[in-house]
Amino acid sequence: MTSKQSKALKYFQFKRIIIPIIIGLSVAAYLLHRNLTEERYELSDSETADYIWIDLNENNIPEVEEFFQVSPGEGTHVKLTYRDVLSDIEWQRYSLIWIFMSLVLMVIRDFAYMLRLRIMTDKQLSWRQCFECILLWEFASAVTPSIVGGSAVAIFIINKEGISTGKSTAIVMVTAFLDELFYILMVPIIFLLVRHGNIFPQDTNFAIFNTQFGAQGIFIIGYVFILILTSIILYAVFFNPRGFKALLLWIFKIPFIRKWRPKANETGDDIITTSKEMRSKPFVFWLKAFGATFMSWTARFWVVNCLIMVFITVQDHFLIYARQLVMWVIILISPTPGSSGIAEFVFTDFLRDFIPVGLSPAIALLWRLISYYPYLFIGVIILPHWLRRVYKTKKKLKQLEQQEGQAV
Repeated sequence: MTSKQSKALKYFQFKRIIIPIIIGLSVAAYLLHRNLTEERYELSDSETADYIWIDLNENNIPEVEEFFQVSPGEGTHVKLTYRDVLSDIEWQRYSLIWIFMSLVLMVIRDFAYMLRLRIMTDKQLSWRQCFECILLWEFASAVTPSIVGGSAVAIFIINKEGISTGKSTAIVMVTAFLDELFYILMVPIIFLLVRHGNIFPQDTNFAIFNTQFGAQGIFIIGYVFILILTSIILYAVFFNPRGFKALLLWIFKIPFIRKWRPKANETGDDIITTSKEMRSKPFVFWLKAFGATFMSWTARFWVVNCLIMVFITVQDHFLIYARQLVMWVIILISPTPGSSGIAEFVFTDFLRDFIPVGLSPAIALLWRLISYYPYLFIGVIILPHWLRRVYKTKKKLKQLEQQEGQAV
């Protein structure tokens, strides 16, 4: 090993890696601690309820400054923390079974993502590479707003594993397309299985651009938007990529959006690249890819059903599934990292009909403990080791190319 190589590898020594690991774990631990100790207000019919909620800004979202203390028994809410709720729970013998099942479903979810990535890369990535890519992808999604997502980071991660930039872009774009396609197809199927009008929670409203929308209104807007967006991607990628780019550039000639024309040009190029990579794939390829997508998202949604079963026995599992499909649209447009804060509120509001009063915070917390926080901790542990591996591999490949060039 040359002196230059030794100097380069010093940047990846343990003493350098341990610092970002400690910082990352500290941040993740702080977020978890803040969530456990943050004071919240829960609807209660007990004699100790001593807070009332007055919706001052009329957005139907409870905020801390909108709760006012009254005499015990005259209020509608109690003040508590998630830690208080967990300490008061009387765990049943079968509770651990359903917690274990929810963990199994999370493993199935991530395995299905890994399987899909193996399929999309034509097995160019090993199982270990897929494992690290998926966990880092989830980590990126956990620390970025849901409306932004981890797509840009995912392209970077896959590219660093040796996949070309064009193919990495195509893989990320098509996986997003498959996710949206699953949602579009499952909504009518699950709604038909439920077959009654209790899919949308009552008395739930959201303010968007100073306009009040109920849960059904928000869902319809979100579903139509996803349907239109997916249809555009389908047409652009599989039918007329160059025509779509030309249309995009024509639209961005409009004066007040002209400054984003270079970005529109990049998007058009990505669409053309994706089309070249994916249009020639056989039907079996798409069947396998969508099968893995179906497996991952089904496991993801059924986690909530298992967590509710930790505390009570329920029969309307498909109705709970349908409610999750509705609330997913709200979570998707959340501006907070990993939908933190918004996710807990939406979870409690949409699934309150299936959960006894007082247990909503506990189930919402367990849901986030299983489906969100692990990726924060795992991500900060894997990231330094992954960086060391991919940059070391990249350096070796570059040296081999130089040696081959000198030999020629």
